[in-house]
Formats: sequence, C-alpha cells, structure tokens
Amino acid sequence: MLKKKWFRALFRQRILVALLIIVQAAFLVYAVISGSRLSGWLNGVLTVLSILVVLSLPRKEKGSYRTLWVILILSFPIFGGLLYLMVKSQGTTRKMRRQLQGILNRSRNLYTLPGSGYEEAKAQTGAYFPQIRYLQDFAGFPVYTDTRTTYFPLGEVMLEALLRELEKAEKYIFLEFFIIQEGKMWDSILDVLKRKAAQGVKVRVMYDDVGCFFLLPADYKKQLDAMGIECGIFNPFRPFLTVKQNNRDHRKILVIDGKVAFNGGINLADEYINAYEKYGHWKDTAVMVEGKAAWSFTLMFLEMWQLCTGVREDINAYYTPYSVPSDGFVLPYADSPMDRENVGEHVYLQILNQAQEYVYINTPYLIVDDGVLSALCLAAKRGVDVRIATPHIWDKWAVHMTTRSYYRELLRAGVKVYEYTNGFIHAKSFVCDDRIATVGTTNMDYRSLYLHFECGVWLYGSRAVTQAKEDYLATLPHCQPITEEDCKAGFFLRFLQEIFRLFAPLM
Repeated sequence: MLKKKWFRALFRQRILVALLIIVQAAFLVYAVISGSRLSGWLNGVLTVLSILVVLSLPRKEKGSYRTLWVILILSFPIFGGLLYLMVKSQGTTRKMRRQLQGILNRSRNLYTLPGSGYEEAKAQTGAYFPQIRYLQDFAGFPVYTDTRTTYFPLGEVMLEALLRELEKAEKYIFLEFFIIQEGKMWDSILDVLKRKAAQGVKVRVMYDDVGCFFLLPADYKKQLDAMGIECGIFNPFRPFLTVKQNNRDHRKILVIDGKVAFNGGINLADEYINAYEKYGHWKDTAVMVEGKAAWSFTLMFLEMWQLCTGVREDINAYYTPYSVPSDGFVLPYADSPMDRENVGEHVYLQILNQAQEYVYINTPYLIVDDGVLSALCLAAKRGVDVRIATPHIWDKWAVHMTTRSYYRELLRAGVKVYEYTNGFIHAKSFVCDDRIATVGTTNMDYRSLYLHFECGVWLYGSRAVTQAKEDYLATLPHCQPITEEDCKAGFFLRFLQEIFRLFAPLM
C-alpha cells in the first residue's frame, strides 16, 4: 500500500514536470507562428540567427554531430539556431564546468598518494605502454601495482562478493550508481548499509535523478537521511528546457574504506541479478579491485560528491595506505562531458589500434562515429580477430535497429558480429591479446562516449584479463553469428536505419 502511495505521488510530480516543459515549448512556438507583428519580427531575427550559427559551428565538434546540427538548423531555420544556442551556451552548464574544474584541480595530485607503478609499467608493458602514458600523463589517472582484481561474469555473482565486502567496512562505504531500484538486490545491500551506518561507518549513496526518475520515491533522499545514510542526487531534473539534463552520471562505483572497489556495467536493480526477466537473461560484467588502485575510485566518488552536494571535502582524511600482492597493472579512469577529452573513446580506440591478435567486445549498443567504425574495420582488415557481441532481445527498438545498421560494413571488413540470443547483453568490455582488457560503464554509443560521466578500469596482465576472455568464449555458444544474409532488409527498414544513423548523436 505504501509503495502504491509514493508511486502515485511520484507519477503526479513527473507528469507535472513534463507538462511544464511542454508549456514552455508551446509558448515559444505560438510567439513565432501567431501572425502578429511580434511574430514577423521574431521570424526574421531567428532566421538570421540560424544562418550565423551554421557559419560559426565549431570545427572541433565530431563531424557527424556538426552535420546533424547543420541539417536541423537549415531544415528549421526559425527554431534551429535558437535550439543550438540553448543546447551549447547555457549558463548552468558553464557553471557546472567551472565547479568541476575547480574540484579536479584540487584533487588531481592526490591520485598518486599510494604511489604510481609508472616506471615498472614502462619497463614491462612494451607496445601497450602508450595507453598508460596517455591515461596518466595526459588524462591524469595513474597506473598502480600492489593491486589484485576479480572479474564477475554476472550480476548475481558480483552481488555475493559485494555483500561479503560490505560486511568488512570499518570507516566508510561510498556508492555511486546511475540506477537504484527497490527490490531484492537493493534491499539486501540497504540492510547492510543501515547496520553499518548504525555502527558509525560513514555511508554515502549517490544516484542519478534521471536514471531513477520513475524508480525511486521523490523523497528518497529524506528516507536515506533518516536511516543515517548520507544521500546525494546528481543533477536533479528541473522542469526547464536545458541541455544540462543530457549530462547524466552513468557511473557505477562502490568503494569500501579506500581498499576495495567495484566497477562495471551493473546497476542496483533486480534485472541485473536475473531476479526477474526484463529482456530475457541479463548478461553483465564487473570487476573488483583490491589494493592501491581502489584509491582512484575513492577520489572519483569524492569529486562527484562535491559537485553534487557543493560541500568541499578534506580528501586526505579518507586515505588509508593499503596494498596487496601485485596482479599485473591496474588503471582506473573516468570520463567527463565537461571537457574536450573523450577518455572512454580513446581507451577503446587505442586498444583497437594496438591489437595484434584479437579484440573481443561486449556492448549493448553499437552507434559510433566514423572514427570508431574505421578503427574496428581497419583492425579486422589487418588480420586482427575482432568480435562484437550485442543483444538479440532489444530494450529500445530504434536503438537496436541503428545498431544493426552497422553490421553490413563491419562484416564486409571481416569483423565477426554476434547477438546474444538468451537475452540482453549490458556489459561494456574489451579484452585483447591475452594481455589487456577494460571493463566499465561506457557503451559504444554517442551518449556514453560524449555526453555522460563514465568510468572504467584498464587492466594489463592481471587475472581479470584471463577471466574476461574465458567468459567471452563461454558466452559465444549462446550467441547467434550474424551473416550478411541476416542483414538484408526491405527498402522501408533500410531507409529508417539511414535516418536513425543520421540522428544517432541525439540517441
């Protein structure tokens, strides 16, 4: 009964938000088309504005993104230029960018508190060291030794390990997830969090407001606060036309005492542990990091917490020296839409460009620009065994059709494409040459690569690399190999796919 009550309240609130946005848009449309003197003046001004915007589109934008804006603006000259300025020139977004940069400037030198394994990596990783150099010297994320890793092939396997580690917490537990939903998974975690908070452990939970829009009560922060759990809501949804709502926190981080961290594609909802079937069997992956490298995930959380709450932290107070016997090289990294550095994309591109024998890829969506598409095809053409596994049971029809539109080009270049027939692959992972792998939150689509806050962990020579490869090969028998014959489609579907490809940067 209680759940029904809060759901009705949540539904009314969300509907009100949607109506307010529609009213704002309708008012602008009416002002332009009403036929009044004001309307004529607005039409002329907005058309000139659109022309000026097209001529001044920044060349550093992705080519497909610029092309889409040119088409939109010239197709709708009255509203196109204004829409672009609303999307790209908002004070709220600039304010967030300044706040985040200030936070990063204060914390950047703290990443190396545990000590970096840079020189050891330089001596031992050979042709793969340039990826480490880029991530540490340019992106600011150090590589660590004295760390071990464990790979989880399913959400239910990860949950067992996660609950065990939560019981060991002595100082703090930090959770940052795109989606949290009440149910078997979250309830089992929350039981431990409440108990630990009562014991004096600092417990913080941060979730994305859009990711949890229809999943949590509007007053859930108050509920957690009453349990002794600190709560932050990332970028709360506001009933205004603002591009800031596009920049979501898609990360999945859980840190315990700065010693152990979990990362991967798994959110805290029951479909992720196959407690119920949403789109068939849910295939996802994660990695547990123990040792020095867990500190990087602690810092990532604290940076976002400060951005989310506006409260400045004494980050040094959370650092506890901790190391375990080395399990290869481990490098956690993050990606932000608030700068021009597409870290997640560059990690994927460097793996493809450096691959010598094989690259095995899991991704729920495959909607990429020409650069990533060319890297996939070129790797296959030079003899690398490139395999991509995507879902057979889709969650969004238009997105799935767009993903399938890339199959023909990939297959003709020699890339092997598979669809997971048991259900939905939500994993985001690369494994390459028995040496390197990355597991994280970044999908191979425009939203993850360029608009969301994301994170992942890059691995060299660790046991998680071997585990990721074994899991991939064990999953292939449950997949359907795609052939060019499977890609044949009628004229109407092909036409739709081309339209979807054109508008892919907005998906």
